[in-house]
Amino acid sequence: MTKIITVNNTDATPSWQKELANAVKNPLQLLQLLDIAPESADLSDQARKSFPMLVPLPFVRKMKKGDINDPLLQQVLPIENEERIVDGFSLDPLGEHQNGIQGLLHKYKSRVLLILKTGCAINCRYCFRRHFPYQDNNLNKQQFVEVLNYLKLHPEVNEVILSGGDPLMSKDEFLQYIVTELDQLPQLKRLRIHTRLPVVIPQRITDELCQLLKNSRLKVIFVLHINHANEIDDAFSDAVKKLYQAGIQLLNQSVLLKGINDTSEALVALSESLSEVNILPYYLFLLDKVQGAQHFDLATEKAQLLMKQITAELPGYLVPKLSREIAGEKSKTLINSL
Repeated sequence: MTKIITVNNTDATPSWQKELANAVKNPLQLLQLLDIAPESADLSDQARKSFPMLVPLPFVRKMKKGDINDPLLQQVLPIENEERIVDGFSLDPLGEHQNGIQGLLHKYKSRVLLILKTGCAINCRYCFRRHFPYQDNNLNKQQFVEVLNYLKLHPEVNEVILSGGDPLMSKDEFLQYIVTELDQLPQLKRLRIHTRLPVVIPQRITDELCQLLKNSRLKVIFVLHINHANEIDDAFSDAVKKLYQAGIQLLNQSVLLKGINDTSEALVALSESLSEVNILPYYLFLLDKVQGAQHFDLATEKAQLLMKQITAELPGYLVPKLSREIAGEKSKTLINSL
């Protein structure tokens, strides 16, 4: 796999924190790196102000130079379509903005979700939490004590999901503290980590991170977020290989996005590429109807047809479950193919 863009860096092995600090925040700079004329993009300053652009250089390097329709570029570029107000799209499509304990969401019986960090390494324009009140859900050690007390009062919870933001924005020391404390709760069986950071900054998968997760008594599962086969390059493959060798189960969830991965060819290529690096397709989500992302939406009937097509081409274990999340429901809602 070849890298499209070369960016000079005096440090041969930059840390993930340095990559994060060097992330591209200006759309014009991003287009310049890709040799794309600004007038070919419907850029929007207002969309960028409402939801800032943030794209690490390792992710930029996967984009194709000169192609305004590159599927990775289109996921991160703030455009005028985001400013449209469309009926049925809301600031809180999953009903998450009100919760009882800071940083904790308990939507499903046997598992809870922790907003471990309030930031991401990349701002995807379709993000269902792009309007989430992260400032009211920052989880520090003091708040985490409340979470632990809540879990002790709810023995039916046997799985904790670390989410955000992106939980791997936490330093290893804080993750070590979280994992050590959760290890002490005998009711827990699994620790799930939902992250996009290994995709956009593969350097985040350090030997220290792998070791601390390997040392946990809990079954550790990584749910990665990859929407297109072009997101899987050599650096990412090397990173997830370390996770796999540490005994961590690897799953992927994608969002079905108009103009990004809405063909059977793209979805088949994604599943095959995931399989090559020991990641199993898990969910393919219909877009959560969040305000600002309406231009990515795809009709349910189109999604069902795509599922019928890829099911005819892939073995069953490489076919993700087509699903949508509905606020207030007790589980994900599976969508049958046509």
